[in-house]
Amino acid sequence: MTSSSSAMILLLILLASSHLAVYAANLNQDFDITWGDGRAKILNNGELLTLSLDRASGSGFQSTNEYLFGKIDMQLKFVPGNSAGTVTAYYLSSKGSIWDEIDFEFLGNLSGDPYIVHTNIYTHGKGNREQQFYLWFDPTSNFHTYSILWNPRSIIFSVDGTPIREFKNFESMGVPFPKTQPMRLYSSLWNADDWATRGGLVQTNWTQAPFTASYRGFKANACVLTSGKSSCTGKSPLSTSTNEAWLREELDTIEQERLKWVQSNYMIYNYCTDSKRFPQGMPPECGITRGS
Repeated sequence: MTSSSSAMILLLILLASSHLAVYAANLNQDFDITWGDGRAKILNNGELLTLSLDRASGSGFQSTNEYLFGKIDMQLKFVPGNSAGTVTAYYLSSKGSIWDEIDFEFLGNLSGDPYIVHTNIYTHGKGNREQQFYLWFDPTSNFHTYSILWNPRSIIFSVDGTPIREFKNFESMGVPFPKTQPMRLYSSLWNADDWATRGGLVQTNWTQAPFTASYRGFKANACVLTSGKSSCTGKSPLSTSTNEAWLREELDTIEQERLKWVQSNYMIYNYCTDSKRFPQGMPPECGITRGS
């Protein structure tokens, strides 16, 4: 990619980041606070949710609904200042010992250093599919939209509409893909200073506590599971309903270029290039498509 093309993609991404949609969601209806002994709060008549962490405890919440495929958007603003040792987890997960999970984790850092965006995908209780990125903006100064698209064809992680990672369904080639277990959306703010910042070398500075992350603008275009039945109307998982077009959604040419730009400039770890970690051979999806 030429430098002029890269600059143009960056400009388009920054313009998209500066025009955030505000969704009229009521977080009181969409989420249940699950732990934290008062450290998690839903404010402004359901428009804002905050999680806090101090030396005694973190906090967390989960969605009231379970989903079997969905396009999930949430605007987040992360812990400002010295956030070293803190982790803000935002993920879809099923229950049980052979769970499926689609992870965003945001690893705090010293003031002025970038957050690390950690992603992972679990199928039947097995993960080991980590990719990590820096962001091209300060995620603590304003709200930005973090999205998970999960449909029968692929899983796509996006930031302000820009894809950063795609994991395609290669079940036909023996690669497990999460598609049968319903998941809830979870988020938590917790202390992980034994590993989160520079492998645990930088500890949490508790004089900065309480640490707070903020959430708003939740939106879910999703198949909601109620009593085992899906809200999606299509008879096929690849529904042709206009309202369920996200079930067939894939990256278009422009989005593929943006994905390549992010992975070329901001990816800092990719399990598919870590041959030392897999001495018996790389995971099969790594040989099918680079960066999956």
